[in-house]
Amino acid sequence: MSEEASNLSAKPMVLVVACALIDADNRVLIAQRPEGKSMAGLWEFPGGKVEQGEVPEVALVRELKEELGIETKQACLAPLSFASHTYDDFHLLMPLYICRRWWGMPELIEHQAFKWVRANRLHDYDMPEADLPLISPLIDIL
Repeated sequence: MSEEASNLSAKPMVLVVACALIDADNRVLIAQRPEGKSMAGLWEFPGGKVEQGEVPEVALVRELKEELGIETKQACLAPLSFASHTYDDFHLLMPLYICRRWWGMPELIEHQAFKWVRANRLHDYDMPEADLPLISPLIDIL
């Protein structure tokens, strides 16, 4: 095993699920991380950690309700891409789903702000490194 592979395997793997909510005008919702959390002020796709024994789609439905106050169903989620990124103290695996159908209006529950943005403008926002590879697939479909 190479030294690089050995260093990567020593870090815990964290599974986080993310969603690109897409509105009727083909804009994507991004949310700004709140003060006091890691990476505060950066813009991200809504979502969160997958709990032990939880499948990603169930976690995403739960996270969207907790973070934005909206309801959706697993059948409304379509997998689009994923990110695999190593941070200093863990490795992040993050599937990205798209969702065009939900109930309710997004609210600021967990974030300090949110915006509806054209996919080709997502690079204009400071985002966590792990989110950056997820932009191109969104541009491709929108």
